[in-house]
Amino acid sequence: MVLEQFDLPTLIRSLFSERGAVAVAVLVLVIGAIAGYLVWRGTKRFLCRQGIDDAVEGTLFEHTANNVGLSTVGILSQLAALAVYLLSVIVALNIARLVDTEFFWIRFTTLLPRLFVAALAVILGLVVGDKAKLVVSDRLKSVKLPEVSIIPEIVKYSIFYIAALIALGQLGVTTAALLVLLAVYTFGLVFLGGLAFKDLLAAGAAGIYLLLSQPYGIGDEVEIDGTRGIVQEINVFVTHVESDDVEHIIPNQRVLKRGIVRIRE
Repeated sequence: MVLEQFDLPTLIRSLFSERGAVAVAVLVLVIGAIAGYLVWRGTKRFLCRQGIDDAVEGTLFEHTANNVGLSTVGILSQLAALAVYLLSVIVALNIARLVDTEFFWIRFTTLLPRLFVAALAVILGLVVGDKAKLVVSDRLKSVKLPEVSIIPEIVKYSIFYIAALIALGQLGVTTAALLVLLAVYTFGLVFLGGLAFKDLLAAGAAGIYLLLSQPYGIGDEVEIDGTRGIVQEINVFVTHVESDDVEHIIPNQRVLKRGIVRIRE
């Protein structure tokens, strides 16, 4: 309410002449340019000190940014500086009476922060999603099941989706619509995930049972569904059996279903 009644151009002209108001507008632009530069440098230095540049190394977003001569840290820093530049430009235009007070205090002060948060959410969503994919892929690289390869993609696009919902919320999309989108996405994720990971879930359940009951261990000679060899590794999803310099990777649900023969000599 106070902002709606505050008339910046009138206040400036009560202190200065018409030409003085124009000079103040130019001064605001100069100060905005300097402040934007300082914000850019400060933000970039802060992000680098926090290790953000190393954290995003190897992500698709960082690779794409590098291809056009940019970086994730640079984009975030420029985004912060751009907000300062835009603020100074709008203030200067308002002082020069090129933008009315209502637009400045109501439209600008509500729209610009929302646009900034929306853009930041999208950028962070892309970066975090790519990084999460790399981390999950690295953690699951020892699991030799084809279904596992889709898990990092699901993690990445789930983060993308959440970031998109945040951005849409900032742009004025109603909460009900966002909840509907979230419900549809969750249902699709659960339904399609259940179909895609049916064998993986079965292997995991069988693996937990085998790890708890321990019918065989590393170093045991076993025969599983016609495959004979020495057990090299057992994890939740698969059992590694080696014979004649050949490594067999057997899903645990197959071990449980076909049975196992432990050979004692």
